[in-house]
Amino acid sequence: MSEAEICRRVLAGTLAIPGSGGGPVAAPGAVCVVVDATNLPRNLLLVGEALRRRLPTVIALNMIDLARKRGLHIEPGVLEAAVGCRVIVCSARTGEGMETLRLALPKALVPNHTPPGTQEGLEAWADGVCDKVFAPGVHHAASAGGATFTDRIDRVVTHPILGILIFALIMTGLFWTIFSLAKVPMDFLDAIFGGKADWVSSWQPAWLQVMIGEGLTGLVRHVLPSGLLADFVADGVVSGIGATIIFLPQICLLFFLISLLEDTGYLARAAFVMDRVLRPFGLPGHSFVPLLSSHACALPGIMACRGIPDRKERLATILVAPFMTCSARLPVYVLMTGILFPDRPMLAALAFIGCYLLGMIAGVVSALIARRTILRGPKRAMALELPTYKLPSFATAAIGTYDRAKIFLKKAGTNILAICIVLWWLGSFPHVPPPPHVMELRQQAAAVLETRPDKAAELTGEADHVEVSYAKAHSFIGRMGHGVQPIFAPLGYDWQLTVGVLTSFAAREVFVSTMSVIITGSEDAEGEGVFREISQARRDDGSPVFTRATAWSVLIFFVLAMQCLPTLAVTAREAGHVKWALLQLAWMSALAYLAAWAAYALLS
Repeated sequence: MSEAEICRRVLAGTLAIPGSGGGPVAAPGAVCVVVDATNLPRNLLLVGEALRRRLPTVIALNMIDLARKRGLHIEPGVLEAAVGCRVIVCSARTGEGMETLRLALPKALVPNHTPPGTQEGLEAWADGVCDKVFAPGVHHAASAGGATFTDRIDRVVTHPILGILIFALIMTGLFWTIFSLAKVPMDFLDAIFGGKADWVSSWQPAWLQVMIGEGLTGLVRHVLPSGLLADFVADGVVSGIGATIIFLPQICLLFFLISLLEDTGYLARAAFVMDRVLRPFGLPGHSFVPLLSSHACALPGIMACRGIPDRKERLATILVAPFMTCSARLPVYVLMTGILFPDRPMLAALAFIGCYLLGMIAGVVSALIARRTILRGPKRAMALELPTYKLPSFATAAIGTYDRAKIFLKKAGTNILAICIVLWWLGSFPHVPPPPHVMELRQQAAAVLETRPDKAAELTGEADHVEVSYAKAHSFIGRMGHGVQPIFAPLGYDWQLTVGVLTSFAAREVFVSTMSVIITGSEDAEGEGVFREISQARRDDGSPVFTRATAWSVLIFFVLAMQCLPTLAVTAREAGHVKWALLQLAWMSALAYLAAWAAYALLS
């Protein structure tokens, strides 16, 4: 359902309340129509459509500060008499009139007259209101709203060639900013949950040393008695929360920067430019913002599809949004490119960029196939109002970012936490006794403890690693890996990689930690030694787990596969039926499997 349809149903009192058995929500007690004071003639068409509803209405004449700078004088009393309802002059940027608007809404009255019911009549009505509000001919200048300055810039930023180059530069700067600035808070969050031994000092209390050195998981194990409860809270709950919020800085920063771009007026131009690029694939320029948002997380990207007017174009965008490289894929990209190109950062960076491009290409080609088959329909011309350029409001962007982050944590965070708890249970049970080799290693460590403590520590560490890996292999998830491994054998995966892939279908970001636990016996996949152990891991027959062909196969699989249960849930809700989520899962999984098989076959 588009945002316009939702708005219409809310105003009519016919929108069903989710979870209430289909009962409609009551019509609103009052309507606030926000209009652009610098572009009043065009905005009056929206005012007229709202006044037809015969609901208590207040008009918020926004951007009044910009209107004054351009010499546009609008008398609110005259406008009130012309439209038949209360008008409040205000500026969301400066805060002018906002308190007056808040007090006026509860006292809103039904308009004392109704605009014409036809579109043509409504345009005659809007012109008449402007003739009353402005001096003769002034409202035509008001429509332009600084057209000379705006048009001069638009000739460049919407140019068929220059516009795309400028867009590419802006997007490159945007993502560079995200990945460079978000690293600091992400490292901080990682230190909170995983610990940072470098920060530990002898003057700190014992509990604080544990907290800093081993993170919240270590503190939980320090406070709670050893046993199942400590394992559940530390490895299930705390680790699940950490997996939920670790990527929040990137998501928030993307929302913040997108909000600033939108506030300047450029984002509408970018959608106009991208309409030329996306139109041949059956997508409108309106799809640009949802696809851009999906590079942080597919959940807000899919929800942003509500702004696409055409239903079939909206469905096509929803189906292909998860192809965009989200932040949850990044740990997998880092691991695989590091294995493929050790000590060659330039080639690793090129492979990283290639993953982004492959996801985008797969997305637009999939959209083309959908629009030529199950979503066949005419291409609608893109109708988009280009706002005037203005300085962005950092406060507004911050408020919007906070709201988006809260929605993400409530909707996606709870799902990811539940998934991590289930994965912990599958990976922890049933309990099996350690193999005899573990007892031998511990006995050897005890024998040399006094004479060679370093050797004893090495033997103890090896024993811990073997015990954890053995337990994981014989857990429920390990047995699933052995059972399903023949399906993934054509891709070059052994049972260990199969377990990693299976767990990642719940949430991609758990792949690296799963492989770390299975191969190294540790959930920490950040250390250089742990990374080296993963890259040099061996199969049961002694051959390498990650050959060149297998690493490329894994990388391509993760670029294309649908591995996020929360995304499937949001797709089902936003598309209106679970069949679209199942189609999304089947298509992306099949495409990922075939592409990974082709890569493994060619490189083998």
